[in-house]
Amino acid sequence: MRRHEILIRSLQIGTFLSLLMFGYSSLEKALPSWRDEALVVAISQNTTLSDEEFSKQLAQRFADYLGVPLKIVLIPAEQIETHFRNHRAHFSSSGFRLDEKNKALLFGPGYLPVLEQVAFNQNQGAPRHLSELVGKRIAVVAGSSHEKALTALQRDIPALTWESRTKQTTVEDLLTEVAQGDLDFTVANHEQIEQMLNYYPNLAVAFNVGKPSKLAWAFPADADNALIAASEQFFAGIKKNGDLNKLLDRYYGHNDRLAPLDAAAFIKQTSLTLPRFQRLFEEAGRVVNEDWRLIAAIAYQESHWDPLATSFTNVRGMMMLTEATADRMKVSNRLDARESTLAGAKYLQLLKKQLPSRIPEPERTWLALSSYNQGQGHLEDARVLTKRQGGNPDSWVEVKKWLPSLSNPQHFQNLKYGYARGGEAVIFVENIRAYYDMLTRLTSETANAAARKHDYQLISTRKTPAFSLRAQSVTKLSHDRTTRSASAYSLSP
Repeated sequence: MRRHEILIRSLQIGTFLSLLMFGYSSLEKALPSWRDEALVVAISQNTTLSDEEFSKQLAQRFADYLGVPLKIVLIPAEQIETHFRNHRAHFSSSGFRLDEKNKALLFGPGYLPVLEQVAFNQNQGAPRHLSELVGKRIAVVAGSSHEKALTALQRDIPALTWESRTKQTTVEDLLTEVAQGDLDFTVANHEQIEQMLNYYPNLAVAFNVGKPSKLAWAFPADADNALIAASEQFFAGIKKNGDLNKLLDRYYGHNDRLAPLDAAAFIKQTSLTLPRFQRLFEEAGRVVNEDWRLIAAIAYQESHWDPLATSFTNVRGMMMLTEATADRMKVSNRLDARESTLAGAKYLQLLKKQLPSRIPEPERTWLALSSYNQGQGHLEDARVLTKRQGGNPDSWVEVKKWLPSLSNPQHFQNLKYGYARGGEAVIFVENIRAYYDMLTRLTSETANAAARKHDYQLISTRKTPAFSLRAQSVTKLSHDRTTRSASAYSLSP
């Protein structure tokens, strides 16, 4: 080969290598400041739906607090620390344990008490000691706090082994496998197990693993100190004004409301009875612009979807209307399923309109439902009492603390409408929330416009989020592995 050709070829190779190195270095370049482009949060895709949605909501509120756009990176739990090392996320709002010893991480304030537990199938017998986990079929999400709990346990029980699941496997999937007998055990926190008990009453807790702790946000060790300080101020603010309690109540407050037999009966009726009335619930939902599953949840709580139901107090029909309410809503036959359902839906709509306009969803719906159960006057008494006690009368999580006190002479004697069974209203609303949550999981259809409008869904399917993050003009939209309907946030693949 001639000398000049060798020089040209060497130059070409050198240029190619330079471009290659430039491209590689550009992939590893430092993450832009959260002040300049967007706040990037890494969220685990392996947790429960409620955990995932809660993490998104909380991160969005933090971005709003900072006044910057939010970008969500939905990835396997085991990749979060790698994203930190490669400067691809500013923080993670997925639940890291506050007591985790990891020099690569810094933690924000704790926000939710948590305890890891071993879940098992009651039909296969309960283990009596942790040593009985050895040799069993155990699986956990790779990189999760649950796997870290097993790693700590392995120091005392060296023979303990398990399978680390990656990619698309979720905590819900593993608990389902235990319930169906495909796994002997898995580890999850108590909130996650309580969520799944509504679907699988044969699940049970064998042991606690480790000590109680709190969940907290995680930051890389080289994170901007100003961002960590801002997160501390943010949490201090939402703890003080009650927003954190509201959000925790929305996603976790109803977890342990239903007894196992009630949950099992409900799931059975979604197959046996719901198909007969679903179109009716959908019609009622369209008439009042509500998610039909909310109407269905109310009807189940009231009558177990029995249009001929009658109580000893002569409350009757699918929506168990009193004579006074039936007259008010112009119902001629309370035992007619369509008349009763439409009247009940319209009555709820009326009660919501009578609440102060400043009350947002989902608080508006939960407060109106308590009024549906005990009457508007008694709800107002509970709101007055809540305010007297220093609480927020527009917050369901605050009002439900004081509703039971309407049966206490110390309180009801000093209220306008007197005695009421306020505790029943709390149970009524919380049961409806639980049934609605379950219906949302069990019906895989895309959430309708009313559901997105009111933003009171508790959870979602993987394809359709349970809420839409508030739109911001500075936020660019994209899509992840599935289309997220009506989402005003950006997702990285």
